[in-house]
Amino acid sequence: METAHEERSRAVTEPPPSPPTPAEANERLEQALFEIRRVIAGQDAMLERVLVCLLAQGHLLIEGVPGLAKTLTIKTTASVLGGTFSRIQFTPDLVPSDLVGTRVYRPGEGVFDTELGPVFCNFLLADEINRAPAKVQSALLEVMQERQVTIGHTTYPVPDPFLVMATQNPIESEGTYPLPEAQVDRFMLKVVIGYPEHDEELTIVQRQLVEQPELRKALSLEDLQALQRAVFDVYVDPALVSYAVALATATRDPAGHGVPRLAAYVAYGASPRGPISL
Repeated sequence: METAHEERSRAVTEPPPSPPTPAEANERLEQALFEIRRVIAGQDAMLERVLVCLLAQGHLLIEGVPGLAKTLTIKTTASVLGGTFSRIQFTPDLVPSDLVGTRVYRPGEGVFDTELGPVFCNFLLADEINRAPAKVQSALLEVMQERQVTIGHTTYPVPDPFLVMATQNPIESEGTYPLPEAQVDRFMLKVVIGYPEHDEELTIVQRQLVEQPELRKALSLEDLQALQRAVFDVYVDPALVSYAVALATATRDPAGHGVPRLAAYVAYGASPRGPISL
């Protein structure tokens, strides 16, 4: 019988499990989508893009009016994948420590303790992100890009996997702060969602009249990490890479690439993160 030390040593030295084959990955993702759709009716584009961002280790910005299941989607995804979930309601009086945490003095012990904030989770919903001032928005930048938080002189990594799904309301401009370009650039995808179709809304109402189904965990966090590693085994032809770079370059100089009429619609061209995300 191996000791605890031997067990830890074996866990450290053992290589991670091999990534699943494309067929296995597709089957696992379909199982996850099936479970999520038992709760979420419609919004297929949003559901698929949440999984795309998870696999590509990116973040998602969703724009839509209230009541379109944005919170329920990320919470259900966390349940199906067995991850932790946090929701932050962004408001004008929010301060950075409300997100990342702070140092707290314990007078009884005469020491400072670190209390980690709600960003330390697998799935973070940043609700109405454009309602918080710039200093709070910038506090989210390090977490999204570096996947770590610095409190005092200590750096704390966030759990892996880590997904930020931020929402903003397009119909309310009063009391909002436009997202800076540096923060918008951190999001891999932006999804604009609308109202459900008649049949979808009928299903939504009918589901509220009965007991909600008990979700089954379709994937573990370890499975999701294996799927993320499998992404790097997907062959990408150099011609496709060149095409992605050409698209990004065209957004910076539409006139020089034969589409001058688009210049009026593009304020800033895509950064190198654009073709990387593509």
